[in-house]
Amino acid sequence: MAKEKIVILGGGVSAMTAAVYLTDDENWQDKYDITVYQQGWRIGGKGASGRNPYLGQRIEEHGLHVWFGAYVNSFKTIQSVYEKLARPDNMPLASWQEAFKPHSYVVLQELIDNEWQTWPVDFPLIPGNPADGTLDLHFWEIARLLYFWIKKFIGELEHKANSLDKVRDIKTPENDEEQNLFAHFIDEVKEKVDDIKDEWQEFKDDAEDSLETFSKHIQVTLSELSYFFDKRASDKNLSNTKHPSAIQWIIRRFKRWLNEEFEDLLEDNADIRRLYICADLALAMMEGLIEDKVFERGFGAINNLDFRAWLEKHGANTQFSVDSAPVRGFYDLVFAYQDGDFAKPNVEAGVAALAMLRLSLCYHGGVMWKMQAGMGDTIFSPIYELLIKRGVKFEYFHQVTQLLPTQSIEGENSVDEIKLIKQVALKSGQYYPLVDVKGLPCWPSFPLYEQIDDEQAALIKQHNINLESFYSDWPNVYKQHFGESLPEVTLKQGVDFDKVIYGISVASLPHLCEKLLSKDPGLSLTSQKVKAVATQAFQLWLDKPLDETGWAYTPASGEQPILSGFSEPFDTWASMDQLINKEDWQGDVEPKNVAYFCSAFTQDSFPPSTQSDFQAMCNARVKANSVFKLTQQMYPLWPDIAKQGEFDWQALMDTTNAVGEARFDSQYWRANVDPSERYVMSVVDSSQYRLATDGTQFTNLLITGDWIKTGVNAGCVEAATMAGMATSRAICGYPNHISGEFGFEPDEQ
Repeated sequence: MAKEKIVILGGGVSAMTAAVYLTDDENWQDKYDITVYQQGWRIGGKGASGRNPYLGQRIEEHGLHVWFGAYVNSFKTIQSVYEKLARPDNMPLASWQEAFKPHSYVVLQELIDNEWQTWPVDFPLIPGNPADGTLDLHFWEIARLLYFWIKKFIGELEHKANSLDKVRDIKTPENDEEQNLFAHFIDEVKEKVDDIKDEWQEFKDDAEDSLETFSKHIQVTLSELSYFFDKRASDKNLSNTKHPSAIQWIIRRFKRWLNEEFEDLLEDNADIRRLYICADLALAMMEGLIEDKVFERGFGAINNLDFRAWLEKHGANTQFSVDSAPVRGFYDLVFAYQDGDFAKPNVEAGVAALAMLRLSLCYHGGVMWKMQAGMGDTIFSPIYELLIKRGVKFEYFHQVTQLLPTQSIEGENSVDEIKLIKQVALKSGQYYPLVDVKGLPCWPSFPLYEQIDDEQAALIKQHNINLESFYSDWPNVYKQHFGESLPEVTLKQGVDFDKVIYGISVASLPHLCEKLLSKDPGLSLTSQKVKAVATQAFQLWLDKPLDETGWAYTPASGEQPILSGFSEPFDTWASMDQLINKEDWQGDVEPKNVAYFCSAFTQDSFPPSTQSDFQAMCNARVKANSVFKLTQQMYPLWPDIAKQGEFDWQALMDTTNAVGEARFDSQYWRANVDPSERYVMSVVDSSQYRLATDGTQFTNLLITGDWIKTGVNAGCVEAATMAGMATSRAICGYPNHISGEFGFEPDEQ
């Protein structure tokens, strides 16, 4: 039987995940012939990183990359890669446990009375391997986990109330309907506790009399809620409409207590304000899930609202909670600003609510996990090595320009041709992309010119050509020098491929798939409705350790911060010192601290690829934004090296020994404006336009990426991994299970 020829376009997380699962069967080569076509010299997509050989083999990335402990599918995949690659024990990052370390310390920034206040959050370590977790949670299991956070926050607030000796009040059921809900709630949990009716009667009596034992009332209510959720989580009964109504009644009582007890303290008491915000958000989310019947309709039913609007609709405090640091931190995490405009936050409520619940409730180990080298080194090098070992072929320096359709006599559409440009001529005909940095296989920040035709390599270096850029001037430079266009390659259906895996991001569809979009209304709507946003990033290598910057919030664990919710531009900062020992600085030159910054990038329109100076113009804006950040906004975090309007440039490591602001020139910054590099968004009402991997009208086309329909529907590694798994399954039936893939669907009754 002839092998099925599969072409994979692009080398991002989704495409490489699909390749990993397609080749997991040791006999896969009897069935498939797989070739990956990649523009430029490395794989990785938005997660690509590179090593700069001219500056200590330092790690240069698209932005800040961390994994979350709830990335169940991602950890399953990468752990399998490391185990099957079986690196020698004495090699750097020989195992996934060496490549990833749990991280618990997250910092948020609050703007209070026009001053930034730091809100450190040290998440608890949860025992277990993230790969062994699950995202397949029933509604009542989610509600039960959310309840534990509500209990924590309310318990701590109740303790604060005791210390303040405030007058307190709580209301018992006020009408027949509420009395019936109250009685139903008691009946539902009485099997768990024999004397529960007595406890509730005591609660009612005290509430109606003097409220002298209010503390007990709160704890009794929390205790009985626990019994209720335990029962519902185990039998998953969704049929009785009184269940959610009873919970809703109790939640509203808690919310009224929160507001009456603490609202007058929120501006002046940071501890109470932060506990209040957490409790208020958790209660609003619980009420919203119930009020909007998410247990019946699924999380997708609330994607018609922005997350902030949904919180406000369900009673979250408008002044303190709706735009609070945790909410802003989430928007920053997913770059949820349309056109990069920070005045236009936009993310679907269902996507945001499900993501926040999963990230905070489903993690194992640390709430986050830090990679111990660049993402390219940690993720894509082992994937590449494993795929090469298995026999997958890679064709680098092949830029896709167009996919062309055809229609059979029976009326079926398929991809007929794939047009590519061969960017360079290789000396040996094959490219070996990795370099060794202190024993670790890594991707370089530049092509390995010694493997490229000497004349072309010299021309590329002379004109500072970026072969990865959509806005590269290489076609013009090449034609002017050689008198002819770059050579084209045409892949033909039935000859060069049978199936196509399109692993290039959604913003590339109008440029590469124009003919396909004209044939497929569904794919065309995906291209129009699923938005992407440009991002920006810069990295600093400092001569001073973190504690000499004036940063004053190091926890007992010694962990360095991952911080978000800060001022724009660059709302996110992370101290990444764990990377220093994986770089290769010589002699006495070595940084003492590494700082990563990133955020959305304001850009509402994008020119055609022929405007070759666009990338440079955007990079210049990012540099200006970076200098502004350091001189005007970093003083609240780094007061020892930054003042209002000033920055100690000598704190930056610079091997050229430049003076003043010129020392910034030796740092690293970039604008991610290429169609394939823009971050995939989840703007309101866009999820409905996402297609499944095999959801186009083209019989031999599989689309994959964090822009297709998954159980996440947001730009992140987990969504990309789930997409790649689904793509593999659509071809070969493996893997048969993807954790959380039905996250937006209603629970089964």
